Amino acid sequence: MSREDALVRSWSHNAEAWTRTVREGGIESRRLVTDVAIVRTVLERRPERVLDLGCGEGWLARALAEQGIGVVGIDVSPELVDAARRAGGGEFHALAYDALAADPALAGGEYDAVVCNFALLDEHPVPLLSALRRVLHPGGALVIQTVHPWTAAGEGRYEDGWRTETFEGFGEGFAEPMPWYFRTLESWTDVIAAAGYALANLREPLHPNTGRPASLILTCVMQMTLSPGESPV
Repeated sequence: MSREDALVRSWSHNAEAWTRTVREGGIESRRLVTDVAIVRTVLERRPERVLDLGCGEGWLARALAEQGIGVVGIDVSPELVDAARRAGGGEFHALAYDALAADPALAGGEYDAVVCNFALLDEHPVPLLSALRRVLHPGGALVIQTVHPWTAAGEGRYEDGWRTETFEGFGEGFAEPMPWYFRTLESWTDVIAAAGYALANLREPLHPNTGRPASLILTCVMQMTLSPGESPV
């Protein structure tokens, strides 16, 4: 089995445990920092319609819906999509990233923002991100929140490569570990450029207790469509 297939399978096998952990606030960094950070970043764009790519059990869709934003959520795990549908707050579909890259029209309509909240975990995201330009309104934004490369590198080498998430400390019920692809900051900027975007804003939300960056948030616009007051970083 390839790492990509194992990554997809882990989300289905861990769906129940992940849903419980997210809804009970079991991940400290999300509870204290990253959930609020991504919501604020998206709201600053003042979108009317958002595509939540890798929506999981739907918490972000619900948070945005509370602000009057229409949300469509897409996730590869049917189990997580079912959990999102039961909770409401948006329109949710189970769809593989490869299928979406091949036909972005499957996402439906056009969006003011496409949000990937800890949802780009495979080695080759450029085809997907490039295809999603076709569902963004002119002036729309791609917003990515991911683990901060400096913090996530830990004791390992600071270089791109596959790693393993064991979900230790996330609570009980996680059935299997998850492979995921680590990227350096340089690698992230290369991905964004290769997919046809310009980096408009970069943020590093800090954990209030450790003072270390809890995540990296990249706001990207289609090349040559930077808003007034913004400039490529």
